[in-house]
This record gives sequence, C-alpha cells and structure tokens, in this order.
Amino acid sequence: MKRARVAWNGAVTEAEPLADGRLRLPDGMTVSEHEVVWLPPVEPGVIVALGLNYADHAGELSFSAPAEPLLFLKGKNTLVGHRGRTVRPAGVHMMHYECELAVVIGRPARRVKEERAYDYIFGYTIANDYAVRDYLENYYRPNFRVKNRDRTTPLGPWIVSHEEVGDPMALRLRTYVNGTVVQEGYTGDMIFSIPYLLEYITEFMTLAPGDVILTGTPKGAVNVEPGDEVAAEIERIGRLINYIV
Repeated sequence: MKRARVAWNGAVTEAEPLADGRLRLPDGMTVSEHEVVWLPPVEPGVIVALGLNYADHAGELSFSAPAEPLLFLKGKNTLVGHRGRTVRPAGVHMMHYECELAVVIGRPARRVKEERAYDYIFGYTIANDYAVRDYLENYYRPNFRVKNRDRTTPLGPWIVSHEEVGDPMALRLRTYVNGTVVQEGYTGDMIFSIPYLLEYITEFMTLAPGDVILTGTPKGAVNVEPGDEVAAEIERIGRLINYIV
C-alpha cells in the first residue's frame, strides 16, 4: 500500500500513484502530480526525533556515538508537504538538510517489546529535517529555533505500508541538491535500530496511531541556499522534493 494526502478542487483527499506518474483519487479521477497541493501524508499528534543516530554523522560533527538515544520533540507546525517551500533565515551561515526514514505508528504503543515492534508500525515515509547550525546550543541539545521552525520538515510524499517496504533496516538513503548526490547512507548503519527505539520510547510514553518517529540522518550535511531544489530519496519509499526560499 502506497498513498499520499493532497488538496484537490478545494478538498483534502487521499491519492495513490499510477504507473504513468499520475495520481488516482478515491472517486477514480486521475490528475497530474502538479495539479494538486501535496500535504504531509499523516497528521501526527507527536513527532519524536533523534539526534546523532548514525555514527558517521556524529563523526563529521566531531562527536562520539551516543550511549543512548538522544531524543527531542517537534511540533506539527514544522511539517510541509512534497514540493513545499522552506525558508532559509536571513543572515545565517549554515543551513542543511537531513534525509531521514520516518516511522508511522499504526496502533497504540505502550511498553512495546523489541521483538514485537513491527506489529505496532503502520508504515514509513520520508522526512527532510532541516537544521540551522547557527542556532544550535550544542549538538546534544537542539533548541527550538533549530528544530521547531515553521515548515522546516518536509514529509512525504507517500506513506508506504510496512508489508510493502519489508525490512526497514536495509534501505538506501540519498539526498540530491540541484540534481547532484550530496548525501548517501543506509538505514542498517543506525546506532539504535527501529525496534530498539520503539521499545525505548514506549517504556515511558504512549505513542498513538499516526505518531511519527524520525530516525536520524547519515553524514553528508551540506549548506543550502535560496533557489536550491533538495530531493530526499529512500529506497522502496520514494523521492521527496523541497525548495529553499
């Protein structure tokens, strides 16, 4: 199952991809992907994000791999859909993308055991969690100005079921800026796996259907400027395009 959430003809609706690149709406109508407004494919109540979950990314920031997950929360205000626009603040020196696998919860999850984690996952989508390094207090404690800015986390375009994706710990991630590959990694290189994270998080908080876990990004952070097109791509899930303004 692969579906999107779009605005079309004054209403919010689901859409599924067709082989010719068009979208099929629930009433059977087909439209071009450029005729709709793409929305985040889910509306999470809670967004839990990870810092430094890839050792190579920690290394490029001159940090050691963390001994336990470094978690923080993000607001829904941060989300924007496929082909959306993200503002680079005036006067900053370093703003970069972060291609991440996003886990979407499928049923209430509390005290989940690692071996049963996938029973609680509905599917996966792509996140691009931009960061403005100028505003960081330090890499272990991202503050609100870094990770809760409006429309700085593109999400989408598709949500793909766990069954269709298969093993989420064996996916290739790539980021392109203006068509050039600038970041590449594999989910298997995560320090803390998805099952481990679900057990760790739900030991102290309940996750609800539609909640999202952002699982971190590999190395390859490059500065982006207004006018750039950034595409975050994850194998078997899709390609999320975003524009810097």
